[in-house]
Amino acid sequence: MSLKQNGFTLIEMMIVVAIIGILAAIAYPSYDEYVKRGNRTEGQALLSDASARQERYFAQNNAYITTDADIAKLGLKNGNKSETNKYTLALSKVAGDGGYTLTAQQGFNDAKCGNLTLDALGKKERTGTDKTAAECWR
Repeated sequence: MSLKQNGFTLIEMMIVVAIIGILAAIAYPSYDEYVKRGNRTEGQALLSDASARQERYFAQNNAYITTDADIAKLGLKNGNKSETNKYTLALSKVAGDGGYTLTAQQGFNDAKCGNLTLDALGKKERTGTDKTAAECWR
């Protein structure tokens, strides 16, 4: 009489769990970076829209808006927030910026790029130090 084995042994199950763990450890950082890069496009869109509105405002009023208190004058759809509230827009005037500096302050954990900035001269920057401005703005 032969014994028939049904199911899996504990060792076989542990091997499968280890393989899944290794695959997850490799895949998750790539996925996380992909999601953050997708979120950054929202901040870039907010800055581009605000920049276009700044130029329109300048054409009509011969002045830029440089304080957060006057941000409503730009007529942004969501005030100073991006579409899904991942970024908050801040306005300032810095020497040599051409008239204004826009900052998209991120509300999620993106330490590599940090906040995105765009000035009146079209200079694109970031506050993070792990990536270059070009990598954060692609």
